[in-house]
Amino acid sequence: MSLVTDLLNLDLSNCTEKIIAEYIWFFFLPYICLFAHIYFSLCSCSLVGGSGMDMRSKARTLSGPETDPSKLPKWNYDGSSTGQAPGEDSEVILYPQAIFKDPFRRGNNILVMCDAYTPAGEPIPTNKRHAAAQIFSNPDVEAEVPWYGIEQEYTLLQKDVNWPVGWPIGGFPGPQGPYYCSIGADKSFGRDIVDSHYKACLYAGINISGINGEVMPGQWEFQVGPSVGISAADEVWIARYILERITEISSVVVFFDPKPIPGDWNGAGAHTNYSTKSMREEGGYEIIKKAIDKLGLRHNEHISAYGEGNERRLTGHHETADINTFKWGVANRGASIRVGRDTEKEGKGYFEDRRPASNMDPYIVTSMIAETTLLWNP
Repeated sequence: MSLVTDLLNLDLSNCTEKIIAEYIWFFFLPYICLFAHIYFSLCSCSLVGGSGMDMRSKARTLSGPETDPSKLPKWNYDGSSTGQAPGEDSEVILYPQAIFKDPFRRGNNILVMCDAYTPAGEPIPTNKRHAAAQIFSNPDVEAEVPWYGIEQEYTLLQKDVNWPVGWPIGGFPGPQGPYYCSIGADKSFGRDIVDSHYKACLYAGINISGINGEVMPGQWEFQVGPSVGISAADEVWIARYILERITEISSVVVFFDPKPIPGDWNGAGAHTNYSTKSMREEGGYEIIKKAIDKLGLRHNEHISAYGEGNERRLTGHHETADINTFKWGVANRGASIRVGRDTEKEGKGYFEDRRPASNMDPYIVTSMIAETTLLWNP
């Protein structure tokens, strides 16, 4: 008698050339913060937050292995069941855009990053990849080969109580200090999930460059990049999807809220490191400073697109700049934009936009940075 685990791990390659393709799409819907009761009791105003991030997927059988997304069939789903289309005209069409190896089914099976369109071929309102692709295909942007490195922070929650892993239920651990990059059962919580995710991303072909425990216990970070253009956002979304699947298996909830716990606890961001060809060449530091000046002029526009609930995180405390203030500095983690010491010393390199929240849409953030620094003229 086969066990379920035996069937889950069944190798199909010896009996069929067919493969399974998992089509993945996402959208944002607002929802009440899981910790609303804490905010109501500890804060002077009622706050609504949460990531609003909704990832969906479904699988289909293909006749054989495929590596080119343009050769994959389009597919539809019921948009009325996701709040993206009315019941009387509910079809939404998935367009395959990027392929990754499937770390769950393995073999030749694949994960397919998709975006969503109407039957007439128009991008639906929640499809932010389409507009990003237009920016990244602009010849002036392509010529600069923009690199991104995205630092995705997240919090792991105990499923039935929606409270960070490692925290006493209804209570709090000791204050911050011993948890960042820590080891030990009394300081580091959820490492099995984090390491599983790390390896699964490498297997999938994601350019994941590292992981670390964060300042707040139960909070972690993974880094994607350097990746070029829109591929950075594709990889972040698939990495998020893989993380959601692993936490599903582990009966743990992954939470992307930018300030999961109020008070003297660090929030969660998605710091976005950025460089262009000109910034990476001799004299690039001057190009970097000009780009930062442009970002400062459009600070409000960027903040409005950098994630929901970010005002709870960008307070001027806990390694953030105040949300209403734009400033930059060398090695300053309390700035909106941080320039590394090596970049200043070498006169070329990259900078870090520290404003994006953990629940940001990487298609919006990466394309907006490119548009402001490369296409926009004040």
